[in-house]
Amino acid sequence: MKNCKRLLFVLFILSAFQVTAEPINPILKSEINEEVAAPPIGKTLNTDLKQKRNYPMQPPLIPHQTRDYQVNIKVNKCMSCHSRSRTEESQAPMVSVTHFMDRDGNFLAEISPRRYFCEQCHVTQSDVKPVVENTFVDIDSMLKKTGKE
Repeated sequence: MKNCKRLLFVLFILSAFQVTAEPINPILKSEINEEVAAPPIGKTLNTDLKQKRNYPMQPPLIPHQTRDYQVNIKVNKCMSCHSRSRTEESQAPMVSVTHFMDRDGNFLAEISPRRYFCEQCHVTQSDVKPVVENTFVDIDSMLKKTGKE
């Protein structure tokens, strides 16, 4: 009886470590101990066309490449086109007035330090095949389905 319990316990443990045909890392399609080459970096879309936002308060997407842009504590390349004084010449949209507010809602003469590093929120778009299927549905589509448009 005691040996039977031990045998059942061992079988239970072995079944927990059952080897499957599915890779451990489904995105890279590899086993955990395999070295896999990183996928190539996708080509950045550089259309300069404003892209639709999917939800209220979504930060606008960057419609051009920013690969060599310097943004650090002293320099912000984005502001060479998007600052108040440069938008007429560059035809780029000015940054939102919310970027000139401090935490208490007071307006500042310059961009707020908490809004200075643009790519914390704003991202460029790449022409790549999605790694996983996107099932996102925007609010307008949801409202149309419910008839509450």
